[in-house]
Amino acid sequence: MLKKIHLLIFISLCGFKAFAQQSDSIIVTKTKWQKTKIARQIALYQHHFKQNNLFGANQNISFLEVKNTGKKVFFALAAEEKVLVTTSNFGKRDTALAAVNGNFFDVKNGGSVDFVKVNGKIVNTNQFDKNGVRARHQQAAIVIKNGKIEIAKWDGTSDWENRISAADVLLNGPLLTINNTDQYLDTTAFNRLRHPRTCLGIKKNGKIILLTVDGRNDLSAGMSLFELTRFMHWLGCESAINFDGGGSTTLWINGFPDNGIVNYPTDNKKWDHEGERKVANVILIKKR
Repeated sequence: MLKKIHLLIFISLCGFKAFAQQSDSIIVTKTKWQKTKIARQIALYQHHFKQNNLFGANQNISFLEVKNTGKKVFFALAAEEKVLVTTSNFGKRDTALAAVNGNFFDVKNGGSVDFVKVNGKIVNTNQFDKNGVRARHQQAAIVIKNGKIEIAKWDGTSDWENRISAADVLLNGPLLTINNTDQYLDTTAFNRLRHPRTCLGIKKNGKIILLTVDGRNDLSAGMSLFELTRFMHWLGCESAINFDGGGSTTLWINGFPDNGIVNYPTDNKKWDHEGERKVANVILIKKR
């Protein structure tokens, strides 16, 4: 009898979870996003999900949708080998239209802990653990060719990133989904718990989404990587990759108020636009 009760509880929980996910997907697809045109081929979408109605929490989400042609506007990387710079200062320095923070970095010594190549020059190499094991955020890459951006998956070889022929390569991750195939995510705290997140997605029509989810605040909880994967699918992405998040999560747009910071970075533990963290590299959108 007890086994039957446990089975019924398990079935009920599974049913409730499936219903909640379906309800969340409907909420997202019916959302009236605030749309702002940034430039030809670039638009900003923003929405604050309130009343705990997305994944049972408040969520503040901002994303850029960009035509991935490499013509009117194009993607680029900016990086520093040993120092850290705010996303906004990277963007201003490189006269960009917009920027988001990039991959994982060495807080103490500066520079990325993952492979980065900019304009054909290797800026940083991978820092493996003591056993020489490649981290999850070193098993995929952002690759830029002729101003167009794509996602590449590690092929299992030790010199994979060095053989990518593109001039601009930034290892990042974990990879969430590629060609509509969700990738394995373990249940470590980084994946399972909610944090501010930065993510890049590629839609079926080829458009690129650069997204930030704010977190660590009652006004926006942040997402687990499992939630982020589902959310990117609901936005129409067939491929998506996680970036460094937490206090690094920053979306900057040239000429916008608040020093161009669109989201609510958390380094100052306040709900404002001033808590920007210094990072090792960024993804830029620039104008031809």
